[in-house]
Amino acid sequence: MAQTYPEIPTHVLQPTLVRTKVRAPFPPALLAVLWLWCATLHVSASDWRQFRGPLGNGVSDEPKLPVTLDAQKSVAWKIKLPGRGLSSPIIVGDRVFVTCSSGRKQERLHVLCFNASDGSQLWERQFWATGRTTCHEKTSVAAPTPASDGERIYAIFSCNDLVCLDLDGNLIWLRGLTRDYPNASNSLGMSSSLVVTEGVVVVQVESDTEAFAAGLDVATGVNRWKKDRPKMANWTSPLLFKDGSGKTLVALQSGKGLSAVEPTTGNVVWDYTDGASTIPSSALDGNVLYVPSHGLTALQPDSSGSPKQLWRSSQLRPGTSSPLVFMSKVFTLNDAGVVTCGDAATGNRLWQLRLKGPFASTPVAAGKHFYAVNEKGLTQVVDATKPEGEVVSELDLGETVLGTPSISGGAIYIRSDAHLWKLTKS
Repeated sequence: MAQTYPEIPTHVLQPTLVRTKVRAPFPPALLAVLWLWCATLHVSASDWRQFRGPLGNGVSDEPKLPVTLDAQKSVAWKIKLPGRGLSSPIIVGDRVFVTCSSGRKQERLHVLCFNASDGSQLWERQFWATGRTTCHEKTSVAAPTPASDGERIYAIFSCNDLVCLDLDGNLIWLRGLTRDYPNASNSLGMSSSLVVTEGVVVVQVESDTEAFAAGLDVATGVNRWKKDRPKMANWTSPLLFKDGSGKTLVALQSGKGLSAVEPTTGNVVWDYTDGASTIPSSALDGNVLYVPSHGLTALQPDSSGSPKQLWRSSQLRPGTSSPLVFMSKVFTLNDAGVVTCGDAATGNRLWQLRLKGPFASTPVAAGKHFYAVNEKGLTQVVDATKPEGEVVSELDLGETVLGTPSISGGAIYIRSDAHLWKLTKS
């Protein structure tokens, strides 16, 4: 039976589906050519379509990122934004998408699209929030990062309003999840980002009074499935990974632990029940999950129905930032700015390096370097191959930065409280 929704007031954009007019059919051969042409437009090897990038781990294979940052030469462009936000930019092809919130109560929701080459604005869409916009003064209603499947943009806000747009900004559908689930909110604000796979966008909405995860159909926004989750405030984001048989699963993290769920059905494949953090999210490297649990715990999923614990280290406990794993090493960053490097295979601590903090965002990495942006906007480039790690470059953006950077097309994209920045190699 099709799901029905409450009537939405006339001052809010209606969640109607965009219906396609019926036209004369194309010959099959021409349809195949058109399909391939459209796929080429929407797919790019350097796309950064979700929080922390293609694999949800903050690691890029981009070969030409800037290492020596310079205020005059590294800033390709800087664009003023109409509101605040902690969400990361996402990049699809030559377009950069970002969300903001504005207004006295942050009740105005923005989705913006920019040309990646020159920063020119291609379009902006605005919506009224239908859910609760109360949040901590440090965060924002535009805290969760949107996601894309290459054809659509899915943007969720702390008020639990979720909109689906095509790449040209046309509204396909919207859901006011608070209208369906009124108690799913908290006074500090929500921040769980989205993932999309196999025709489903996965949303994680968890609070002390109501908590659930749901898989929404990408074309209609209707629930494919919905599952109750532990009732506790939770700001972690879902993570896609493959089990030992190559099957795609989504990891849902909470204070109770980690659940591996089939994204198309919501069926739970296995549970890790030894507790986990409710702020930093898990990271992925190959087929190993690095879970902020009792410090940091490495789990290796397999096809037997339960994950294998490889190691656990209290010395690798992250702060607000999520773990970063690359070059066979795992890096955690505490709120004060101390980076701890450990062996990804054993969890043994290798070295520590103090950066200039404090930090709220998570570092991103490419090549042998990682990029950490502190709350004051100071971008620090760290050479992870040095025996004790080494800061090789800095750039002060001079504005508050709480969101995680994104990487695409040889550039680093950073959103501050007021601007969207593109940094490139000089």
